[in-house]
Amino acid sequence: MLIGTYVTGVGATLPAVLDEVRAARAAGLDSVYFPQLTGWDPLTLTALAGREVPDIGLGTAIVRTYPTHPLALAGQALTAQAATDGRLTLGVGPSHRQIIEGAYGLSFERPARHTREYLEALGPLLRGETVQYRGETVAANGSIDAVGVRPPSVLLSALGPVMLRIAGELTDGTTTTWAGPDLIAEHITPALRTAAEAAGRPTPRVVASTIGAVTARPDALREEIAAAYGIAGDFASYRRIIDLQNLSGPQDTALLGDESTLAKEINRFAAAGVTELLFGIIGTPDEQHRTLDFLAELRTQRAESTT
Repeated sequence: MLIGTYVTGVGATLPAVLDEVRAARAAGLDSVYFPQLTGWDPLTLTALAGREVPDIGLGTAIVRTYPTHPLALAGQALTAQAATDGRLTLGVGPSHRQIIEGAYGLSFERPARHTREYLEALGPLLRGETVQYRGETVAANGSIDAVGVRPPSVLLSALGPVMLRIAGELTDGTTTTWAGPDLIAEHITPALRTAAEAAGRPTPRVVASTIGAVTARPDALREEIAAAYGIAGDFASYRRIIDLQNLSGPQDTALLGDESTLAKEINRFAAAGVTELLFGIIGTPDEQHRTLDFLAELRTQRAESTT
């Protein structure tokens, strides 16, 4: 299992975000992924980081599909893929009704149908093919001329059975949020692999994200997480996942405690079939430094155990 980190860029300048990528690379982590929130554009960040920081995987988790036409996203993604020398993982997803309708003023009707059609158009465009596609929710006619660029790996944010089937059939895997190792092992990994096998695709990637810290004050940090991320529990797909795990909110999914506690939980993700774990580091500056050091050491230990 690869170990990377999740950099939100919230409240940080652009140079500071790039410094976080450099720190992850210096620590020996495998990857850095960027979300699409309300600030820095994730694909632009990957392109910039790719030019400035070598030898580390870069990705988006995720880019929202509804506001960006497949032709536009394919052009952006292939540009970022070229800028990163082929290190891009393109994570996409439909996002949530509150964001798509509330912020963008777009319809969130039929998100699964939209996602399938979006990927049916996006995949050929990333491969340099000319597309003449007209579905019920997505239409695309054209191609992207990006000479010498191979298509990036594509992941779909998928938690429920319908979206996992789409991910297995049309992408290289899934990226998860607020899902613990038990849920991944019992529901996500089997459904994804079954769909990929039925579609004749390779064994899919399972890229799981979590947040946490090496800390002596887990209860205080859990309260901070509840205040910062509690609203995520109002999103239908996240609420379902949280309820399936019999948890009260996103704060209960965090990995908090000493190094041995975190190591045990991270090993459970690997046993659940996770191929890459993205650890969003929180806490005070001292806690963040300690957590990064811990992840770097754990990543080294895991690499040595497989050689």
